Amino acid sequence: MRTKEQTLSKMKPIPLKDVSIHDPFWGPWQQLVKNSIIPYQWDALNDRIPGAEPSRTIGNFEMAADRKQGTHYGMVFQDSDLYKWMETVAFSLQIDRDPHWENIMDDVIELIKEAQEDDGYLHTYFSVNEPDKKWTDLKEAHELYCAGHLIEAAVAYYNATGKKQIIEIVSKLVDHISAVLGNRPNQKNGYPGHPEIELALMKLYNTTKDQKYLDLCQYFIEERGQRNPVHYYNQELEQKGVVKKLDDRNYDYYQAHLPVREQTTAEGHAVRATYLYSGMVDLANELEDEELLEVCRVLWDNTVNKRMYVTGGIGSSSHEERFTVDYDLPNDRAYTETCASIALIMWAHRMVQIEADHQYTDILERALYNGALSGISLDGKGYFYVNPLEVWPHTANCRHDMQTVKTTRQQWFGCACCPPNIARLLASLGEYIYSTNDKGIFVHLYIGGHTSFEMDGQRVNLEQTSEYPWDGRVTFTISTEKPTTFTLSPRIPGWCRNAKIVVNGKEETVPVNKGYASITREWEDGDSVELLFEMPVEVVRAHPDVRNNAGKVVLQRGPVIYCLEENDNGSNLQDIQLKTDEPFTVQYEPELLEGVNVIIGNAVQTVRKSVENNLYSTQRYPVTDRSITAIPYYAWSNRGENEMTVWIREF
Repeated sequence: MRTKEQTLSKMKPIPLKDVSIHDPFWGPWQQLVKNSIIPYQWDALNDRIPGAEPSRTIGNFEMAADRKQGTHYGMVFQDSDLYKWMETVAFSLQIDRDPHWENIMDDVIELIKEAQEDDGYLHTYFSVNEPDKKWTDLKEAHELYCAGHLIEAAVAYYNATGKKQIIEIVSKLVDHISAVLGNRPNQKNGYPGHPEIELALMKLYNTTKDQKYLDLCQYFIEERGQRNPVHYYNQELEQKGVVKKLDDRNYDYYQAHLPVREQTTAEGHAVRATYLYSGMVDLANELEDEELLEVCRVLWDNTVNKRMYVTGGIGSSSHEERFTVDYDLPNDRAYTETCASIALIMWAHRMVQIEADHQYTDILERALYNGALSGISLDGKGYFYVNPLEVWPHTANCRHDMQTVKTTRQQWFGCACCPPNIARLLASLGEYIYSTNDKGIFVHLYIGGHTSFEMDGQRVNLEQTSEYPWDGRVTFTISTEKPTTFTLSPRIPGWCRNAKIVVNGKEETVPVNKGYASITREWEDGDSVELLFEMPVEVVRAHPDVRNNAGKVVLQRGPVIYCLEENDNGSNLQDIQLKTDEPFTVQYEPELLEGVNVIIGNAVQTVRKSVENNLYSTQRYPVTDRSITAIPYYAWSNRGENEMTVWIREF
């Protein structure tokens, strides 16, 4: 186990307001958030999208605020859809103080204030439908989950505007929660069935420096999985008169099968797990709790090395949206919820603040460009909840055990957690790019734009220019009023076998520790650093224990995972066998899918006319040469319903 002294390069992200994105790849996504996604989702929350499943989220708040009468509609956690949308708007306002959306936010905050009860309680389902059952079902009712998302939105809006009303609302709510839940006499010693509030409380603590938020976070994390002497979730069942008790398999769905310090494998609902782990990292970081950090490292290793898809998707089972067992990673039934990839990104980002190690940011990048980005259409108006790695519409639209697999993105969902979640990720992308400590600046992601930071009492400006992820050339230009000594630490991606670092036109050899280069010098105004990442097409194979992928490969170039679609390759993609020992061609197609690199390779496929009209045969079917065209996985299903596969049979 590491000691405090062995924890390396502790850092903090550069705030979103100090980062601007001007990037050929991500710049259009940033504009899409502001110009399309935010207004589209606002219309969805107000039920103004023809043909989409209704949300009625705003209506629920209007009922809780006594502005109208009716019955709460939708999921018990419907409030969180609004809160994540609010956080998206708040992130956007940190970048561009748009008065139109700021006024709408202020109106929404006033509505939330009216919906909040006098004692601070705030959750529209119970206020409207079952006011006598508050705090009686922490395991399932999502009261704390919704509170967490409101806290996150509140912090983001306060950072954008400095307005305190939303902070006052959540402070009153947390005071109420702290009065009801805890380990003092006459309190319920419970904790959330869906972790999320833990990481939110740490954000609120870091904003206000009020110890009570840190204490409540610590209580929720340390109490989870305890038996005092009866497991809290069984206490709830007893109070409801339920005789049958939960067992460990039931508990692990909620990450409550063991106290968190005893957990060694990623279990249960994948989103709940990774939100919890994110909160654990935040708490451990603040308390300098090396034991808890080591738990997070062990859980990380199990997640990414035994239970993660090549796309950065996690949670392989549609049953309970959960992790199953090591190496159980089916492709056509992959659940891989968009929210789970986003939560993995959040967890990875927190891990790398503790120690600069590219194992964390490599996974962050993998999930960002693949498992998360696939969850939204290129126009921002269609969404995947589930992100499979293989789709055959002929079966996916028929089989009962594949009902969760959609062959095209949906306008909205009755359970709409993913659309506003991907929106807030895209809106907050700037805060994932850089971190600083007292020695210098770390570059985690290669996204063109500008940032500034304090070093030795003066402001340093850093301009990044990039054609990433299609090209491995990245340039940094430094602007400073006077010479300043610091370390520029760019990440050398784990997928890159050959990287060059050129400082002011001269290639240099610099130390690299755990995938982060250290370029330490006295920097002058106009100095430049050029990174040259070799970016060939790579053929990726799975661990032999991933039985679904035996004899199959994936094509990857840079951080991007590729797939085959029927549009480019015809039907029956599983019959294609790729010649991996022959060269590939990379070609940029500016008019395809908003501009992408495609990979062209050689393959063989069965000669269909040689196949007899028998279901089975002893005949060895002949094959014929053909070419394949692979597109980025994130861009699949933007050209209508068709077959898709990530894993390709190897010839």
